[in-house]
Amino acid sequence: MIRVFLVDDHEVVRRGVAALLDSEDDIEVIGEAGTAESAVGRIPALRPDVAVLDVRLPDGNGVDVCREVRSKVPGLACLMLTSYADDEALFNAVMAGAAGYVLKQIHGSDLVGAVRTVASGQSLLDPQTTAAMLQRLRDQAAKQDPLAALSEQERHILDLIGEGMTNRQIGERLFLAEKTVKNYVSNLLSKLNMQRRTQAAALAARLRAGRGE
Repeated sequence: MIRVFLVDDHEVVRRGVAALLDSEDDIEVIGEAGTAESAVGRIPALRPDVAVLDVRLPDGNGVDVCREVRSKVPGLACLMLTSYADDEALFNAVMAGAAGYVLKQIHGSDLVGAVRTVASGQSLLDPQTTAAMLQRLRDQAAKQDPLAALSEQERHILDLIGEGMTNRQIGERLFLAEKTVKNYVSNLLSKLNMQRRTQAAALAARLRAGRGE
């Protein structure tokens, strides 16, 4: 039996979803809430398998509720339910640990299927959405660490470029063929969105200065 907790500030929506889910032999709605405060207070006590959370609540949002209740009930699967296809809310929901994100316009049978999917431990994010999330995470990582896309060897070669070494000198230092070094340099310039070696040297110098070297 899949135990479900519903969170939505519209009573009519809650009742409709509850009736839909309760009509299934393998799903039981064990509680409801219309506010974030009530949800955060009741979900950890009831320990449902799935929490269906409205993204927009009168005293907060479902994303924060998801993050908080998952910290108290680690195995809980959160299914976000919203009226709007909002990329920002979707990203925040995924980062909060939500297992899925569906629009309120979803067909009843699809919502039931979504609950079963997340209850089984699977994610309910389509490939396009997942790809967008991963790209955004990579972009964020790149802002925090400009060398995030580089391999360890490419980082090492960047440091040596910063020291003013030629490809031949780098090859001698790392026991690599000059042509191999040239390929590494081309790759790291591409990953850093740079056209010239001097740009890489300037970046390496800035990073060294930041490390106090």
